[in-house]
Amino acid sequence: MADPSTIGVLALQGAFAKHVSMLEQCDASLKVIEVRTPAQLWLVDALVIPGGESTTISKLLDLNQLRHPIAERLADGMAAFGTCAGLILLATKVLDGREDQSSFGVIDATVRRNGYGRQLDSFEADLRVRGVEDPYRAVFIRAPKVEAVGPSVEILASIAGSAVLVQSGSIMASAFHPELTTDLQIHRLFLELVRTS
Repeated sequence: MADPSTIGVLALQGAFAKHVSMLEQCDASLKVIEVRTPAQLWLVDALVIPGGESTTISKLLDLNQLRHPIAERLADGMAAFGTCAGLILLATKVLDGREDQSSFGVIDATVRRNGYGRQLDSFEADLRVRGVEDPYRAVFIRAPKVEAVGPSVEILASIAGSAVLVQSGSIMASAFHPELTTDLQIHRLFLELVRTS
């Protein structure tokens, strides 16, 4: 795909409107839509899965009959970017999750829910990100911690030896919230991934 025309943002919970705004700022020619139904999902070339509460989003996926369509699109190679809870939903293994919680398992990573602590332990950190020229100030809120990644996963940024931004094929995921800044670099990095995948 040379130039994706439509990017979807899963709009069930979390700061999805901020992701929409960031993507529109990256490229005025992009069409960005909020995805709440299977019909809307089939209109998009790639999907952003925002942060929020992973067990709640998981339940809402089933309620809105989106789990199987998203899994099908991911299996067909659709590019996706998961942030915070989105990382949990894309990972192959989730630690400290509910027994009835399931993820899409499309990025070979073991992730611990709230791995950096609760809301009071939220923090910001400067990152050096592979593929991004300038330092990036990342916002971590009840962030998941990547405990391990498989050989197919490229670590794009890390803190104290733990990956916080990863990529595997057409899938990218972050432990932080890029939509809660004014810095477009991470969203641009995802759009470049979509164009080249």
